[in-house]
Amino acid sequence: MNNYSDILGKLSKSKFRKSFHLKEKDIEYIQNKGMATIRKHAYDFIEKRLASDFIPNDGKQTPMRGHPVFIAEHATATCCRSCLYKWHHIPKYKKLNRDEIDYIVNVIMMWISNELSTKNNKNMNIL
Repeated sequence: MNNYSDILGKLSKSKFRKSFHLKEKDIEYIQNKGMATIRKHAYDFIEKRLASDFIPNDGKQTPMRGHPVFIAEHATATCCRSCLYKWHHIPKYKKLNRDEIDYIVNVIMMWISNELSTKNNKNMNIL
């Protein structure tokens, strides 16, 4: 469960998952808030929306836009318990433990870091 590069590689082959990218306003938000704050937001979202053993609106709890973490959750298949089970093999009807929450946040943050790096490299090529 800790090989983040492997899971991100698999996700990048999914037509749906690879369609998600940070927009300029997401990047500005991250730059203004800092990665430590974004990580705190990720923990907060995961603990409030995914950690429970039963989620009545599973599959609909994560918006498709409005925060960089939301975009990352869809890109990394950490947006609902069904996706967590399908892609990350985290059982659906059990309360998430600290290791699972840490794993999910780390996957999200790695995707965000990779996305920022990719955007930064593209901007460097323009110069």
